[in-house]
Amino acid sequence: MTAYPTAAADATALFGRQGQLVSLGIAAEPRLLEDLLEVLASLDFPVNPQLYHRPAQVFVEFPAYASQVDQVRSALRSTGFDPGSLQVCGILARPAAG
Repeated sequence: MTAYPTAAADATALFGRQGQLVSLGIAAEPRLLEDLLEVLASLDFPVNPQLYHRPAQVFVEFPAYASQVDQVRSALRSTGFDPGSLQVCGILARPAAG
């Protein structure tokens, strides 16, 4: 089951033609960053990632529409990344970067 923030739950939600704009975040080991960025570059929509570096992990964050979340999860799964590592929240209430 996939849960997305709703307009009723988030009065400050932003919407576009493809639905609600959300913030996606993925934590990865630093050695896997290049592979993760390649996965994101292969998506059917442009990704402008912001990177947060920590000693043992890198957090990659980028905006997308709620309708694109399943595509990101599928791409992660098909390339060996844990799709459960994907964090989704409203664009104005972004996930903590570590």
